[in-house]
Amino acid sequence: MGQTKLRGNPVQTSGELPAIGSKAPPFSLTRQDLSQATLETFAGKKKILNIFPSIDTGICAKSVKTFAEKIAGRDDLVVLDISADLPFAAKRFCTVEGVSAETLSTFRSTFATDYGVKLMDSGMAGLAARALVVLDASDTVVHTELVDDITHEPGYDAALAAV
Repeated sequence: MGQTKLRGNPVQTSGELPAIGSKAPPFSLTRQDLSQATLETFAGKKKILNIFPSIDTGICAKSVKTFAEKIAGRDDLVVLDISADLPFAAKRFCTVEGVSAETLSTFRSTFATDYGVKLMDSGMAGLAARALVVLDASDTVVHTELVDDITHEPGYDAALAAV
């Protein structure tokens, strides 16, 4: 098991993030239109997996907006904003906030367990921890970050520097 914190209190995760240099575990996640997206959907692109508990919290929403701004105009890179939120909530967020983002829901998948980010205790048990997994164009893991406290923002610049 891995560990992060929630407001300074330890929270266990289901495992460890994928190892740098390894191939990313396959996944099938649900898009806003209820279609499925896999790693193959984004073949040939570098990927930042921006993983978080819920788009309806301030830091999670900020991470989606910040990454969208930072990658504007980059055709070689996609940020996948991944949470347990239902696709309807993600679509509402993007519409209301005017954000163009590739939001993906874990609600029909084992993604959080497969990537070692499922929170195992606290009031947020079952949701994903805040983490980044950066993949090159061939889906090799080149950077990871399990954010030290769920209430903190991820390291945007380190993730972008990795791609």
